Amino acid sequence: MGARGCNVPKQREENTTIRRPFKTDAPVKDGPRSNREIRIPKVQLIGADGENMGVVPTDQALRMAEEAGLDLVEISPNVEPPVCKILDLGKLKYANQKKAAEARKKQKIVEVKEIKMRPNIDTHDYEVKMKAMGRFFDEGDKVKVTLKFRGREMAHQELGMKLLQQVKADTTEFAKVEAEPKLEGRQMMMVLAPK
Repeated sequence: MGARGCNVPKQREENTTIRRPFKTDAPVKDGPRSNREIRIPKVQLIGADGENMGVVPTDQALRMAEEAGLDLVEISPNVEPPVCKILDLGKLKYANQKKAAEARKKQKIVEVKEIKMRPNIDTHDYEVKMKAMGRFFDEGDKVKVTLKFRGREMAHQELGMKLLQQVKADTTEFAKVEAEPKLEGRQMMMVLAPK
């Protein structure tokens, strides 16, 4: 057999260049600079008791913080010279974490609650749905009112529109319309938000 009939695949030469990962700058530290990270010749120093000590050489401020068993923390880095305070960095970080946790607790996540109705809803059922809607608005949630049409009810869409207009009128004092009533397939919907 000649060279033509031989089906031996050629070995490819492997590229053995080793790529090093892209080096980024020093890791970004959250929070203020402290102690040896402060590399400015002079700082405006505030003592542990809150007393303003004026402009002090940084190495002297560091010594004072060490003697007090505390940290030198940069409070206002954007002024000339930067303002630094002698305090316990651990306590500062803990206080900041607690503040952030409190802020997260107070945040209200607005949910969209759905109320489903039929075009020929009974008066009592309507009142029950309106009470539920009022409760949702009190909690600060939005309400999506959905009207479902079945079978021949599609021929009487004006009944659905009339019902949604009634819902809109009954909720004007504590809610505003965020999305006007519109027909999507076999259902009509409207979104209300608390005022």
